[in-house]
Amino acid sequence: MPHFEFVKSSYSSGNGECVEVARNIPPTVAVRDSKRPGGPVLTLAPAAWDAFTADLRRRQP
Repeated sequence: MPHFEFVKSSYSSGNGECVEVARNIPPTVAVRDSKRPGGPVLTLAPAAWDAFTADLRRRQP
């Protein structure tokens, strides 16, 4: 497995309900549950991640 460098979002509230994202290995965006750092990792194309996060921003009140 590649050595992903995961970071938490600056929006993370510290309640343990967050994901970590790694963008250090092009062309991959890796996502994991911050509570299970040794658990599964979801890998996406950058365009798919960008579309997902853009949709989340549109849905915010």
